[in-house]
Amino acid sequence: MTSLLANLLLALVWGAMTGDFSLANLSVGFLFGFVVIFASQRVMGQPAYASRVLTVVSFLLFYLRELVLANVRVAIDVVTPRLRARPGVVAVPLDARTDAEITLLANLMTMTPGSLTLDVSDDRRVLYVHAMYVGDPEDFRRHIKDEFERRVLDMLR
Repeated sequence: MTSLLANLLLALVWGAMTGDFSLANLSVGFLFGFVVIFASQRVMGQPAYASRVLTVVSFLLFYLRELVLANVRVAIDVVTPRLRARPGVVAVPLDARTDAEITLLANLMTMTPGSLTLDVSDDRRVLYVHAMYVGDPEDFRRHIKDEFERRVLDMLR
């Protein structure tokens, strides 16, 4: 958390040095501050903040791509006369253990068009997901585990 505060402070210093406290200029200062912190943490041996920020940015780009692809897939299915949906309920075993990890994964699955989280088992080891496009349940399960869950866990742990 102190690295984030240092980054914010560097952005404010940048704004004071340039004499412009607009959002765009502070964003540039934040970016320069991030580079400075990234370089200094490598020297000091504490790259946690920079790697976490990069992990979050990577996840956001991944999720944005998944969101666009899911929207396009559902839109094509709605517009075309031939129904391509192969709905199904798939049980996905979880490596996520905390409430935050499970909740974030379940909500991300629900916010993606064409899928809906139905339930979590009582022992919190299985997530039940209804999806419109389940060609092969094992492929669907692998996609959730290898892409969504792995990235959520990387981001939160």
